[in-house]
Amino acid sequence: MKYAVIVGTMTIAGLFLLTFLRSTPDSAPLKSEAETNVVYTSVQDTMPEEEYPFQKTEKEWKEILTGKEYRILRDRGTELPWVNEYNGNKKEGIYVCGACGQKLYSSEHKYESGSGWPSFWKPLADSLVGEREDKSLWMTRTEIVCSNCGSHLGHVFDDGPQPTGLRYCMNSAAMNFIEKENVAANEDSKGM
Repeated sequence: MKYAVIVGTMTIAGLFLLTFLRSTPDSAPLKSEAETNVVYTSVQDTMPEEEYPFQKTEKEWKEILTGKEYRILRDRGTELPWVNEYNGNKKEGIYVCGACGQKLYSSEHKYESGSGWPSFWKPLADSLVGEREDKSLWMTRTEIVCSNCGSHLGHVFDDGPQPTGLRYCMNSAAMNFIEKENVAANEDSKGM
């Protein structure tokens, strides 16, 4: 818990610093006043050139995602802690990728980490998320991406609860939440 607060504080300070040092002129514009609670900084300059099953051009991503979603999912930004949509969500259901809709996490594995971001001790299946090394903000972390489309979701740390000891610290804007009673209907409508 103490480590999570220290890392969160360091991350916020670094994000604010990078916000003032780096401009992102080709990033999608903000579409609403509600999107101003996100610190828009890229953890890397560009998305790595990797192949994923679900592909779109960056132009297509900008057309289907809001500015906030684009800056987090594709530009690898981070939203502010505590003022994001799912940190305090206690409803039962699943969290899916905000870019492609792939299932990622269950509310059964969500817990209060004290970090200010929604945290999970494991994904629904290890194959649903990928890992990349992230050396931004003067530290080395493990970035978590959607294994279907490669979009940035957050980071994983080794200070979580048992049985895994992991804390998947995710951005709310990188995910959509589907309540338990709507999961089957959502799968039927998408032909899953």
